[in-house]
Amino acid sequence: MANHQLMMMMAAEENLEEHHFVEPRQNNELFPPPPPAHGYKFAFQPLQATDLQIGVSRDQNEVWNHSGEIHEEQQSLEGKDEVDSQEIRDGSYDNAYDITFPDNDDDSEEASENDKLALVVSEDLNDSLQLGVGHCMNTRLSQQLELAPPPIVQCRSLAPSPEHNLEVGMEFSDVLACRRALRDAAIASRFEMQTVKSDKTRFTAKCASVGCPWRIHCARLPGVPTFSIRTIHGSHTCGGILHLGHHQASVEWVAEAVKETLRENPHCKPKEILEEIHQVHGITLSYKQAWRGKERVMATVRGSFEEDYRLLPRYCDEIRRTNPRSIAVVNGHPDDGSFQQLFISFHASISGFLNACRPLIALDKIVLKSKYLGTLLLATAFDGDGAMFPLAFAIVSEENDGSSWHWFLSELRQLLETNTGNMPKLTILSNREPSLVDGVGVSFPTAFHGFCIHHLVESFIKEFNSDSVLVNLFWEAAKCTTEFEFHAKVHEMLQVCQEAAMWVSNIPPSLWATYCFDGTRFGHLNVNVTESINGWIQEASGLPIIQMMECIRRQLMTLFTERRETSVQWSSILVPSAERLVLEAIEQSRAYQVHKANEAQFEVMTGEATLLVDIRCRSCMCRGWDLYGLPCSHAVAALLSCRQDVFKFTEGYFTVANYRRIYAETIHPVPDKTMWKKTESGEDGDEVMITPPRVLRQQPRPRKRRVQVEDRGRQKRAVRCSRCNQPGHFRTTCTAPT
Repeated sequence: MANHQLMMMMAAEENLEEHHFVEPRQNNELFPPPPPAHGYKFAFQPLQATDLQIGVSRDQNEVWNHSGEIHEEQQSLEGKDEVDSQEIRDGSYDNAYDITFPDNDDDSEEASENDKLALVVSEDLNDSLQLGVGHCMNTRLSQQLELAPPPIVQCRSLAPSPEHNLEVGMEFSDVLACRRALRDAAIASRFEMQTVKSDKTRFTAKCASVGCPWRIHCARLPGVPTFSIRTIHGSHTCGGILHLGHHQASVEWVAEAVKETLRENPHCKPKEILEEIHQVHGITLSYKQAWRGKERVMATVRGSFEEDYRLLPRYCDEIRRTNPRSIAVVNGHPDDGSFQQLFISFHASISGFLNACRPLIALDKIVLKSKYLGTLLLATAFDGDGAMFPLAFAIVSEENDGSSWHWFLSELRQLLETNTGNMPKLTILSNREPSLVDGVGVSFPTAFHGFCIHHLVESFIKEFNSDSVLVNLFWEAAKCTTEFEFHAKVHEMLQVCQEAAMWVSNIPPSLWATYCFDGTRFGHLNVNVTESINGWIQEASGLPIIQMMECIRRQLMTLFTERRETSVQWSSILVPSAERLVLEAIEQSRAYQVHKANEAQFEVMTGEATLLVDIRCRSCMCRGWDLYGLPCSHAVAALLSCRQDVFKFTEGYFTVANYRRIYAETIHPVPDKTMWKKTESGEDGDEVMITPPRVLRQQPRPRKRRVQVEDRGRQKRAVRCSRCNQPGHFRTTCTAPT
């Protein structure tokens, strides 16, 4: 009231010299404001001992419009014309600052005609309201007025955002929606709410702060489940919560807050969820809350782990229905039905391997990072371009007992025997795992079994902690195509480290060395399955088992389609990789001299050596043609000398026509689980039930160096002092007299 009367007196005053605007601070002192922020340029001039007077109202100034002008009515001051409403200057001071206010038509519409007090809302000082009080410096005023500004109380604002504003009469679909709305409003307004009464027809809550009068009551409308806010008593006087957490920030709220984030990025980590909630809502939660919230969202998006195990029999039926002649088998424990094994192989993969792929299979495994223990077993072939061609894959619950590889290889053999009357002579590559080696010997006794060089090198490095020299010698020895070259590399290794050479010699060369390997590897020394599908596993890792299988199936479906469409554009006889090797051999053969012995045998002189080539047997003394299936440079020189087409002397696996036959079949989509039919088994018609594995995935223990069996017999290197030349101690601990 006092301010209103004062403004009325100000309107009657005609001798107004200047208007200055400053902000009152908490201590009611006037001092220069901070540097400009948010687009405002503050005008301040040093004050003299003058009386304060309230400035012009918003209505008169048209909300500080840039185009408005304030005309001076005091005629005693000279040199003063018009003063812009944004720029106020004092001629007696040199340091004049500009003040700029943004236009805001909405504020002008909401202002009352009787309100003559200029209010400036500051958004920086803890969302509190501050008054922009206009004062003037007028030493010739006939009346001196004193104004005591009201006390300013700083507290945390409890004004919620518009979407969380609560008003009497608001309606909600049911009591759960009502409680969620009140919870969201409490979190947005930074106060905690305590439930007083909650049942099917009413809900009453109050502010959890002691002494705060705020209280809300909601009730159900007659005959419908709709709830409405009936009363809201009082306003908050508590100032909001001061701690960083919030009682209403439950796991359910966390799930709703990050639902969209997890839909876009399912691999978002709980730590990232904590950071997002802290930045957006200003709440600090525990890691467990973030993890449980993510699990709740992912369960609704992808389904639960337990539900996927239960639906595995139906999923296998859908694979066989949508992809006829495919193999999909799931096995449970005979006692409790807990999951043990899942084997899947699509007919498109089976047909492509048997009709056009090289008779070469690589075996590998990947430990799954999921809620339950599991291992992914893989059998892959190679197409004509040298790329990986997935043949079959399985998930087993326990891999360490040794029986999983036996079961997987027996299923693979049955698959091949069922789809072909003439089993091809296979070459199988794998690591040296004992259960895998035994399984290959049992299921494929006539196959050529070789070891992956990459796994051998890893064991070699782990055993000797060797440098690059020994590792390079090992690789060169593995790639040697003749016995002489192989023994030369082993001899070089012997000169560097005798123990390393002995370790290599203890592994039969027929299982890994190229020069004496009986099978046909076509230059593939490594299994390399894990590296090839690492992107697939990264996307599928951590998903429930059906979602994981669907992710792999979609990747296979896309792979078949892309490679099929790519091969249509090829116009050459050979696939790109094979054609490139043949062209390089042709270019290299131009420097060779060829002497013909008969229609099939040729003598090729390279300048370094003389080699014999038999184009009828498709062999060369360098063994490159025999091992890789493509004519070497010596064979190319012999073929060109008798005007033969080099491309016709390559293996059929490398032709474009053969490549197209590999990917001719299609992997068909599988419908959503809501459209699957129930699986029945037995005469009683009971549905086959598969429960989750017995063992959950445990947290890994700290790594400890395990003493290997072969390490126990090894002699440790003797320590010798470099000062006294005595064993058993170092120079730093030597006690011998100087």
